[in-house]
Amino acid sequence: MGIYYSAIAQGLLYSLMGIGLYITFRILNFADLTSEASFSVGAAVAVKTLTLGLHPVLSLITAFVAGMLTGLVTGLLMTYFEIPSLLAGIITLTAFYSINLRIMERANLSLRQVKTLYDLLTNLLADSTSRIFLVGIILTLIVILLLGYFFKTDLGQSMVASGDNEVMAHSLGISVKLMKCLALMASNGIIAMSGALIAQQNGYADVDMGTGTVIIALSSIIIGEMLFKQLTLTMRLGAIVLGSVLYRLLLVAVLKLGFLPSDFRLISALVLAIFLALPAMRKKLQAKKLG
Repeated sequence: MGIYYSAIAQGLLYSLMGIGLYITFRILNFADLTSEASFSVGAAVAVKTLTLGLHPVLSLITAFVAGMLTGLVTGLLMTYFEIPSLLAGIITLTAFYSINLRIMERANLSLRQVKTLYDLLTNLLADSTSRIFLVGIILTLIVILLLGYFFKTDLGQSMVASGDNEVMAHSLGISVKLMKCLALMASNGIIAMSGALIAQQNGYADVDMGTGTVIIALSSIIIGEMLFKQLTLTMRLGAIVLGSVLYRLLLVAVLKLGFLPSDFRLISALVLAIFLALPAMRKKLQAKKLG
């Protein structure tokens, strides 16, 4: 049971990345590759500031701000320099590889004998997995509730309108460029926070730890959407959390079948491809039945 409990706890931490990517994937309608850069930035900034003696809570906030700035870079490239979203994400991802090396001053930075966010709960919970689980639950709830409230405000509705129909948004006097930049900042700030939490759980930050994370985040979103339909925005965000947890449990089940940890990315890609293909396969089957 221990390995499944650990997978659930880790799924909660990764769900923040899925929630962050949801903002660009479903509201702005594109998959933002900046997420791989911001995940690594969050990890690098959190670990570096912790080793410098910053309080774990302030370290997490600093990582969030660093992620927002990462998203802002992509936003400016997209809006003011009119670079396509895919290329803008790739440019940011490439640039921040070097920036992460500058931040950490090496490719890998350890948190050995450094107090992390989870260590603050040692007096409350002796079990390390339970501490991770509690932090994950608290932060995901806070983020979901804040985003649920935000997207009901005028600013949040303007952001949604900008993603749905740019022409209509312009006609309503909405600054689409500003909305896109703000959405990218919020998205990548949350993703960076996920990276910071994962780095503290692992005990280190690595310059390559963001590689492939967009697949993990997309899998969480797609699984959540496939299982739960016709939901409010807040409930959709909650479904992403469940999707992330189920995804981690699926990886554990695959590991139990004898696959190697090095196969995880291949399995992740296959899982995402299957879930994305299911709607089209259902339509074809229904068409055959009707025909």
